[in-house]
Amino acid sequence: MSSGKRLPTIEPSSIKNKAKRGEIFLKQKHEKAKAKRQRRLELKKEEKDNPELHEARLRENVPVTQETTREFDEAVVAADDGEVAKEEEEDEFAQYFNGQAPKVLITTTPNASKSTIGFVKELVSVIPNLEYVKRGKKFALQQIIQFCRNREYTDLIVVTEDHKEPTHVTIVHLPSGPTAHFRLTRIKGGKQISGHGRATSHYPELILNQFTTRLGHTVGRMFAALFPQVPEFQGRQAVTFHNQRDFIFFRRHRYVFRSGKRVDLQEIGPRFTLRLRWLQKGLYDPTSGEYEWMYKADLETSRRRVFL
Repeated sequence: MSSGKRLPTIEPSSIKNKAKRGEIFLKQKHEKAKAKRQRRLELKKEEKDNPELHEARLRENVPVTQETTREFDEAVVAADDGEVAKEEEEDEFAQYFNGQAPKVLITTTPNASKSTIGFVKELVSVIPNLEYVKRGKKFALQQIIQFCRNREYTDLIVVTEDHKEPTHVTIVHLPSGPTAHFRLTRIKGGKQISGHGRATSHYPELILNQFTTRLGHTVGRMFAALFPQVPEFQGRQAVTFHNQRDFIFFRRHRYVFRSGKRVDLQEIGPRFTLRLRWLQKGLYDPTSGEYEWMYKADLETSRRRVFL
């Protein structure tokens, strides 16, 4: 005969026998999962009968992530900030958003390794109008910058290596800067990606995600200035720079249409991750250049603080 009272839950930690303790723990785990699954089914049925309950739950259940709980930063640019919009209409990148085609040169450290050359070739397939020039031993970076200015290049990209692996990327915007230096990690070539697609010569669509601060806007516009702002949509290619907690993830995909109703993404490659180390006003000058921002370990006072 049942008394109708619920029996107290046994704490597995209070059981000395290891086998019995594990048995009780697994039993309680399965019961909790069963109750949770049952509650989910009941909630689904209730929301089907009353759609307003579903909308109310979505409004209230905002997931707690590092992005949603990031610390307030005065440098974050609002979507309707007219002052920033006016500044960007007259900045060093403005002409590339008004139809001017970029002309970009890429080079490496002298005697670059096979893996670094391979990474450069991947970038040549990504960025239209990108020209690779092998670097000789006797040419300093300042000489290369002057070479590019004399020939009306709009940007210079330099890939440097350590232990025969590419480790850093420097982007110099011409003719007068700025210059950005990035740490390069997690490189994966297109052929290393399972089920990768084949690239075409069409200009890709450019997607910039979550560059929300003044510094982030500058970095994002620097990336955008490398690409023609007239994407050829018939190529169905998209290049993405996605910023998450100051790590910039690069991906290239192509759209794949299924039966006219469904659209999938097929990765082309390469994929890699960048992290800004410093941003210098003007052209590259290691001795007397003015730094707009530089990474320092003591800046990371919280995981919820971001700079881009």
